[in-house]
Amino acid sequence: MTREFSAGGVVVRPMRGRWWVAVIEPAGRSQSGKKAVLALPKGLVEAGETPEQTALREVREETGVETTLVGKLGDIKYVYTRSWADRERVFKIVSLYLLRYESGKLGEIAPEMSVEVRRAQWIPLEDAPHQLAYKGEREMAARALDYVTRNLCEQRP
Repeated sequence: MTREFSAGGVVVRPMRGRWWVAVIEPAGRSQSGKKAVLALPKGLVEAGETPEQTALREVREETGVETTLVGKLGDIKYVYTRSWADRERVFKIVSLYLLRYESGKLGEIAPEMSVEVRRAQWIPLEDAPHQLAYKGEREMAARALDYVTRNLCEQRP
């Protein structure tokens, strides 16, 4: 079984008296007639990169914002079967990090990223554990909400 390693981020930002999180709507993953599929920005760890570097890069590429690393939230582990080429089973580990927004405008991404990302948006952090499409990502958003509530609540605007 092939192994894949990815990394991404839960990007948080205080705005308008509450905490928000950056999410993406992946291109080609919409559910016809249903709400948009919302996910966290993430991607494959490239040769020579640490998972932390990958998380920062993927967030910048998929959302357009610059962030700083707060800490690791955890790993999501699962097995899937490739839907292309060899249809091989893959064991995947996705490391997700809590990242703090620093600068940039959400959604200002390179045109070539439109094959991966339909759009990026801010949603309230407290809604993310219910609105994200994937179970593991919902759990990481809940961890981020817990961390922010315990450690960053005094930084609310």
